[in-house]
Amino acid sequence: MSDLGDFTDFDGSGDEASGGGTEDESATDETPDEAETASKSAATEDAGTPDDETPEFETVDVSPAGTDRGIGVLSASEGLTISEDPDDTELRAYVTVENRSTVRIGKYLLVPYPDGERLFCRITALEYAQEFRTDDATEIHARRAMRQRGIDEQDFKFMATLEPVAVLFEQDGELKRRMTDRVPKPETVVRPATDKSEIKTGLKMPEDGVFLGHLAVGGERVRTAAEPPTIDYRLKDDYDAGDPLVFRHTLVAGGTGSGKTHGSKNILRQYLSEDRTYPVESGEDREVQAAVVQFDPQDEYAQMHDDNPGLDDDDRRRLEREGVAYGGHDDTIAFVPKVDGATYAADHHRAEQVAFTIPFSMVRGNPWLVAGSGLNDNQYGGLRYLLNRFFDNYGAEGTYQQFVSFLDDPALKEELDESGRVHEATFDAIRRRVRGFGDVFDQDARPITEQIHELVRPGGLTVVPTYHINDTRTTETIVLAVSSLLVDQKLSNDPRYDRIKETPLVVGMDEAHNFLTDADSVQAGKVISKFTEAAKQGRKERLGLFLITQDPQDIAEPVFKQLNTTVVLNLGDEDAISAVNIPSNLEAKVPYMEKGQMVVYSPDNSEPVELIGLPVCVTKHGRD
Repeated sequence: MSDLGDFTDFDGSGDEASGGGTEDESATDETPDEAETASKSAATEDAGTPDDETPEFETVDVSPAGTDRGIGVLSASEGLTISEDPDDTELRAYVTVENRSTVRIGKYLLVPYPDGERLFCRITALEYAQEFRTDDATEIHARRAMRQRGIDEQDFKFMATLEPVAVLFEQDGELKRRMTDRVPKPETVVRPATDKSEIKTGLKMPEDGVFLGHLAVGGERVRTAAEPPTIDYRLKDDYDAGDPLVFRHTLVAGGTGSGKTHGSKNILRQYLSEDRTYPVESGEDREVQAAVVQFDPQDEYAQMHDDNPGLDDDDRRRLEREGVAYGGHDDTIAFVPKVDGATYAADHHRAEQVAFTIPFSMVRGNPWLVAGSGLNDNQYGGLRYLLNRFFDNYGAEGTYQQFVSFLDDPALKEELDESGRVHEATFDAIRRRVRGFGDVFDQDARPITEQIHELVRPGGLTVVPTYHINDTRTTETIVLAVSSLLVDQKLSNDPRYDRIKETPLVVGMDEAHNFLTDADSVQAGKVISKFTEAAKQGRKERLGLFLITQDPQDIAEPVFKQLNTTVVLNLGDEDAISAVNIPSNLEAKVPYMEKGQMVVYSPDNSEPVELIGLPVCVTKHGRD
């Protein structure tokens, strides 16, 4: 039996009780087809239109007036406020449906004012909000959504929270910026910033200088309609815009595999460009190239002598178009410290190799070189007295071995104890601490003090590799001895080596945390004091520190505070990330950055920005 019950017996042509027609209707002789034809004919006659003609209707253009511009409009539904207090600023934009997939946090936008000025801002938050009053946290909504292929964007509002950066305005035909001081009008169209000059002005980025990379947002390069479409980021490097930032010191921080050596080579290569010169104050009106001395614990920087075989013609044309120096630097010398029991062998570069040794005479001006980490202030004072007495007796040619023998004299110990000059316990402590430097001083090579003209060369790169040295204390002593020689001569009012004093100099130090650490020892205190003073006087003396590290938290604070430019690549350690002291919105990105991505914080150069470095090294990099 059918579930439809009595309706299964329904007959459309039956009597009145079963839905049939009336008696009058049943009496007609017309079939349904004939009745339909008659009806159409009557309609045609009423309309006054011949049977063989189709009625024509006038068409109307229903296209919307104008075209959509930008990505959306400012919304005043929750207020529209520009305030001196960033926490009170309220600036939100409604993003239209078709633009929502392209909007990202960090994207730069422009909001025009009626008089032609425009507000340069960036997106700090994105939010979906309900378009209609409804509760979508229900079983019905969830099940319906699970069965659909997508969502209806029309049901939701997509809101972008904006952070004002600056107001852009024209003055004498030049685009300038000022602090945000006015609020835009509601429903103003918001558009992406796609003009290179607007973006550079908004972020206070200089047009010229040392190339670091390309501006990026969320790991993607910012692109414009210009050619090239990318936006180059550069560090100020001339005195017209203030002191060159190279002499206000740079820190490159990044973990293993983050690309910090790759990036550092690219930056240092720019400073070695023959087109980059600096004025010198030597009584002559002239400019000279900077010299770079790079301390290299992994033996990677001498490769800068050689071309990168991975650079193709397209890469070269692109670098030339953007004014980026590339190619091996011919004037590169590996200054190899001669250490007893260690042999330097390098088949991964073609740079010239020159051996040198540290003469013990350098200790006279820097007693902390043999102080070790265990001497207290009282013992350090005794060491200074003993060194002065030794050099008074032996002259400037006195050697380390002679000094050790000098301290082994029991008569000297007794004399100094009886005179109250140096207590015997202090004497014994000094004698123990200064031992173990026999493989550092006075080796079979020319002293570094006799090779100053080869060490510091205008336009030249000197690399001091220490990879072949197995002893940590030996490495530290050599690096600190040579770097202190450079710093002392730069800061001296009566320098012994005019070549160092008169040449603009960049001192690069990889694994800087091993040498400039903030430790509780006399030696560390002397080192930090020296390099802090060097950093303070760098602008005046044309001395720049270029520090590279994966542990920025271990660099002594007095030195760290003098660094003006911080380049941060991927770091996974929380202490390291907080130590670099970059804005919190960029700090959160650091652990997730890919190789070559970086954050640059240089207050005297630009707003804090995200960059992507060159995908290729401009010189040779890596070992086959």
